[in-house]
Amino acid sequence: MKIRLTSIGLAVALTLGTAIAACSSDDSPGAPPAGNDAGDSGKGDGGTGAVTAADVVKNYATIVHENYEDSIAQAKKLQTAVDAFLAAPSQATLDDARKAWTQARPSYGQSEAFRFYGGPIDADNTGPEGAINGWPLDEAYIDYVLKDPAHPEQGELKGGIINTNTGEAITKESIAAKNEQGGEKNLSTGWHAIEFLLWGQDLSTTGPGNRPYTDYVTGTGGTHDNQQRRRDYLKAAVDLLVDDLESVEVQWHTDTADTYASKFIAGDTNAALTSIIKGLGSLSGAELSKERMNNAYETKDQEEEHSCFSDTTLQDLTANAKGIENVYLGRYGNIDGAGLDDLVKAKDAALDAKVKQQLAASLDAIAAIPAPFDQAITNDAARPKVKAAIDSLGELTKSIVKVATTLGLTINIE
Repeated sequence: MKIRLTSIGLAVALTLGTAIAACSSDDSPGAPPAGNDAGDSGKGDGGTGAVTAADVVKNYATIVHENYEDSIAQAKKLQTAVDAFLAAPSQATLDDARKAWTQARPSYGQSEAFRFYGGPIDADNTGPEGAINGWPLDEAYIDYVLKDPAHPEQGELKGGIINTNTGEAITKESIAAKNEQGGEKNLSTGWHAIEFLLWGQDLSTTGPGNRPYTDYVTGTGGTHDNQQRRRDYLKAAVDLLVDDLESVEVQWHTDTADTYASKFIAGDTNAALTSIIKGLGSLSGAELSKERMNNAYETKDQEEEHSCFSDTTLQDLTANAKGIENVYLGRYGNIDGAGLDDLVKAKDAALDAKVKQQLAASLDAIAAIPAPFDQAITNDAARPKVKAAIDSLGELTKSIVKVATTLGLTINIE
């Protein structure tokens, strides 16, 4: 599903001061050493001067752009690997494509901290988030599946877009037009459609799906019908993913006039900060701890896990939590600038310390869940680990709400 987000009411309650004296992020665990006093800019590494809300907003926009650039670079590596696989289908080239998909996911997962406030990724009617990362996905909408995974002797459903050939060519445009057509689980594009095409259904209790590479071999040696349409589909889905990511990235160019980023920086600082914090609270609470973890925990349903075909859900959860930490600390890659922590510490040092502790605790709790996630949600010995991570993110969400209040803003996450 595109955005299964609990309704969020949000109102600006007070006005945030334009300048807030704050220490920089140098007191965080693992931070670089402080710089020399002489010539220190007072922002980012080693700074000891004032950090303004405007500094935080500008650094945030820089982080967003850098993160999306990384995501595109990784998606293009996936594109190269898929092209190589389709040129010479084999187990080795399929494994390479699967590896490229897995390696591409963390940068995108971190970028999900930039969602939930109507920005370029999920603006109403125009944002491509649903086309990029929609889930859960009904795989039968795309390709063949077993009628009942619990009873493979009952055979397969040989339908889906790939096997229902009405003469329409499979292209980027045609699969984009079919996304969510007739139902919110009728997802035809994005990361998880590609994941299904590479792995197939996950019918294993210990590992991921195991689609044979021969599903992409035309002529002698090919398995399952419509191999050329399957090849066309995989190619179109990957190319479309790159296009969609680029359409978001271009809006976060900070030095280009009339982009979303330039307006975000030059616009109302309180509104920008509110959006930033809303994104963190929504990802931590309504999306990550509830939709992506608690629903699967409560139902024990493999179909409710995020990356159910490749069994890489724990990697997704880690990336999402890391994305929240990036924004709070104002860090990403080689960037270490003004973060929300600078503003919070100036107002309430104890709250800042608590948030940092909870960010680390949430990452630790997710890391403690034994892989794969679809087995952890059903294993009585592992379920407490899943619950602990859910609870940790829930406590973090409460603190993110307090961050907003401390900065003179109010967000209500139901």
